[in-house]
Amino acid sequence: MANATFHFPPDFKWGVATASHQVEGNNDNNQWWAWEQEEGRIKQNHKSGVACDWWANAETDFDRAADMGLNALRLSIEWSRVEPEPGVFDAQALDRYREMIKGLRQRGLEPLVTLHHFSNPLWLEQQGAWINDGCIAYFARYVERVANVLGDQVDLWCTINEPNVYTTLSYLQGLFPPGEQNFKAARTVLGNLLKGHAAAYRALHRLQPAAKVGLAHNLRIFDPANPQSLADRLVAAIQDVGFNRATLNAVWKGWWTLPFGFGPAWSLRRTLDWIGLNYYTRDRVAFDAGARSTFFGRSQRTPGAELLDGGYGELYPEGLYRSLTRLARMRLPIYITENGIPDSDDDQRPAALLLHLHQTWRALQMNLPIKGYYHWTLIDNFEWAEGWTLRFGLIELNPETGIRKPRRSANLYTAIVRGNAVTPALIDAYAPRLRDRLLPG
Repeated sequence: MANATFHFPPDFKWGVATASHQVEGNNDNNQWWAWEQEEGRIKQNHKSGVACDWWANAETDFDRAADMGLNALRLSIEWSRVEPEPGVFDAQALDRYREMIKGLRQRGLEPLVTLHHFSNPLWLEQQGAWINDGCIAYFARYVERVANVLGDQVDLWCTINEPNVYTTLSYLQGLFPPGEQNFKAARTVLGNLLKGHAAAYRALHRLQPAAKVGLAHNLRIFDPANPQSLADRLVAAIQDVGFNRATLNAVWKGWWTLPFGFGPAWSLRRTLDWIGLNYYTRDRVAFDAGARSTFFGRSQRTPGAELLDGGYGELYPEGLYRSLTRLARMRLPIYITENGIPDSDDDQRPAALLLHLHQTWRALQMNLPIKGYYHWTLIDNFEWAEGWTLRFGLIELNPETGIRKPRRSANLYTAIVRGNAVTPALIDAYAPRLRDRLLPG
């Protein structure tokens, strides 16, 4: 195996993933913009500002993606632009999104379009957003309007990005707007997000019978810090139920799973044509009676683990394989809709990219139905509550000047994509320390 080449399927989707508020700039009509104006909400009081200037000039970065040889790009629609006031739709905003999506297709980049990626219009937030049952109908109305304008250009739709993350950070840990720590509210919000997903799924199929509709789920692995400890095993299992199984069981099996409720959710059953996996890291969980917002679990570092920038977690590529095999039980096509690491000096990303793609290849050898890989992300962007302090981009961005500079990892990803393979030469050139790990013998 010392000179093995890890080939990918000929029709594999190679892409990058982005989100509207993080890249477009001047999204001043959503709850995140308002949150940024409050002192202390964002690390170092950073603001998204003009972000990556995509609203005015996304096409220059589309050119960069195409030059890398990519054939896919994930982006999201900003609800607050499309529907700035309740029931009032902005034709110019929809025209701009149509222009952007046509621009992707002209460059050979298949669009994967996300309809909700963390941001809500201010008018919706003022009504309680997803804690308000009326949000489900509002979301379906918005989705229908978008699909009517963009449907002839989009085949692949993602209804909602990471409903579990939105719920956890906004209503359990209070790190995202509206900054609540309320378990009852969190249950309501997760339920309404998934009902909104189901309503969007049906609306899209009514308008576009051949559409492929899914959602992106952040699957985080929760391992007991001490496998011999019953308490550690129990809290790891509870966190997994709350963060992972509650969402997946609802939209696939049609069943609410504790701790977010227990009972039938038949209206949500099988509202997926595909499932998206957002994978970043894992938690090793120890019992902590004081950690109520995380179901009494406290994360511990794995001894000797390689740690990521900004306390983001540990580098654990094997978790991608574990997550893929878990999702494969749903018997659905799988897209890796996000995967990457924060790495401002790019000293870890080349190896991390190779390791995660090797795990993807490994899963493909088991005939898992993985259809594509979308790296998070193309260019440094505004990383929510972390502001500009976490850098996930293959391309470095100076947010003050807008100057871009491809990182070494961008060159590596380009070579992998163009060759549709991870080769020994690439491993030796970009991360020689991995040779014995990936090419033993």
